[in-house]
Amino acid sequence: MKAAVLYHPGSPENFVLEDKPIPTPGAEQVLVKVKAFGLNRSELMTRKGLSPSVRFPRVLGIECVGEVEHDPAGKFKLGQKVAAFMGGMGRDFDGSYAEYAVLPHSLLYPFESQLSWEQLGAIPEMFQTVYGSLHLALKIKSGESLLIRGGTSSIGMLATQLAKNSGLTVLATTRKLDKKELLLRNGVDRVLIDDGSLAEKVKAIYPKGVEKVLELVGTSTLKDSLQCTAPGGMVCMTGMLSEQWSLTDFAPMEYIPATVHLTIYDSGQIRVGVQSFQQFIRDVEAGTIQLRISKLFSLLEIAAAHEFMESNSAGGKIVVVTED
Repeated sequence: MKAAVLYHPGSPENFVLEDKPIPTPGAEQVLVKVKAFGLNRSELMTRKGLSPSVRFPRVLGIECVGEVEHDPAGKFKLGQKVAAFMGGMGRDFDGSYAEYAVLPHSLLYPFESQLSWEQLGAIPEMFQTVYGSLHLALKIKSGESLLIRGGTSSIGMLATQLAKNSGLTVLATTRKLDKKELLLRNGVDRVLIDDGSLAEKVKAIYPKGVEKVLELVGTSTLKDSLQCTAPGGMVCMTGMLSEQWSLTDFAPMEYIPATVHLTIYDSGQIRVGVQSFQQFIRDVEAGTIQLRISKLFSLLEIAAAHEFMESNSAGGKIVVVTED
């Protein structure tokens, strides 16, 4: 099988495309024929060497969709369509940047769909992250106001749609004025140009602040996002587009405004159920949800795909298919 192996962290050119033996699944494992996968910023950070726990060589890739090739336990049928994400994929063990992957039973989501593999490849982690952030962490309700910081990211674009479908008023940010129309077409009510300081702009619209904030930029803007939030409101930090894991000199009493709640969503810790995943696929099939796929690459083009992701010009999910 072909696999993109990263022997040393660094630039996209560090990926080595090579032929490897098809792995054999052990107990509680399944061999999956990978059909497609989405790219994620965390993989970019790992490629750069910013994930201290990852050991090399490693096949990256924290999500995929494909078909069951072999399940020694017989839990999954041959050819069953499955999705997988997180749980150590591409970090603790080899992930989806390959034609085949050996994955634990616990990570697999069986599903049925007539969508193309490139469409399905955009869904697993993006859906889990958005649904979990909005419904499990922020507990959004109809009539609330939501600020999405990092609105043009694939997570931000999908979060806008799910929030609007749930009856929220959505404010979203971009650093580039030419992305304003993209956000408006996606359903955003108000677009804010992010210069790093939004609190004054938000409170010109909502004097007390917004009720909910989805923070996708990360630690570099988190303090300002907390200042955008109304008393009793909530901020969920989900993304790290700024590629910074931690805060220095964190003083909670000074950092977090009184009665404002700060939480996170991490699909590696809490997962959305299989039924919700299948329903989301049905919503995409019905046209209720529009997937924003920015660009499609083949596995052989993995270095170019990473270069495109790093350019921050996607405006949607980047998907890689394993077959040309």
